[in-house]
Amino acid sequence: MFFEVDATGRLGSNWAMVRKAFIALALLVGGLLIVGRFAPLPSTLMLYGWLVGERVERSWRPLDEISPNLVRAVLTSEDQRFCQHWGVDFDVLRELINAPDGPGRGGSTLSMQTVKNLYLWHGRSYLRKAIEIPLALIADFVWGKKRMIELYLNVAEWGEGIYGAEAAARYHFRKTALSLTPVEAARLAVMLPNPRARDADAATPASRRVFRQRGAIEAYAGCILH
Repeated sequence: MFFEVDATGRLGSNWAMVRKAFIALALLVGGLLIVGRFAPLPSTLMLYGWLVGERVERSWRPLDEISPNLVRAVLTSEDQRFCQHWGVDFDVLRELINAPDGPGRGGSTLSMQTVKNLYLWHGRSYLRKAIEIPLALIADFVWGKKRMIELYLNVAEWGEGIYGAEAAARYHFRKTALSLTPVEAARLAVMLPNPRARDADAATPASRRVFRQRGAIEAYAGCILH
């Protein structure tokens, strides 16, 4: 009898602790997302760079001070269904999971990349992906598409220690992010999957392909460009 009471008491105490932990986590996530809605947040890579004394260059710019050419090029290169999904493209994820060789690289939307850059760690990890997916769905709802792309373009890496569109435009082309041409924007966009290894200074087949396709984004990117 005493054992049963003790077991019940422990069960109730453990459940109370779980509830408190869940509430604390929800408040933390909510706070981070609210801050992200208004503040010019740094990425985790930028924070790490500052911590260890590495080079970090970033000049925050609102979306209306970044060339629409770069918005189109990045959407073309990284997430052409950005305005159609709710933060996660489940159709693409399903195709990757059902692929004969199993899940490979890719499948991350700009929303997923943004919350990863701002709040999570880099490197392939199922745990990170399990956190990233619901966080992207919530962030996409709380921030909206314009704020999401604005955050992405201000924290994306474009070379070692070069973060954000303004720093990238000045470093690679000696101009502002607002004055990027379609060709320059395409060259920056194709750097994103591997920014420390790829070069924006020369045209590549990938950048030429992005340049040719970027105009198609105009037709269905009204959530950002209009």
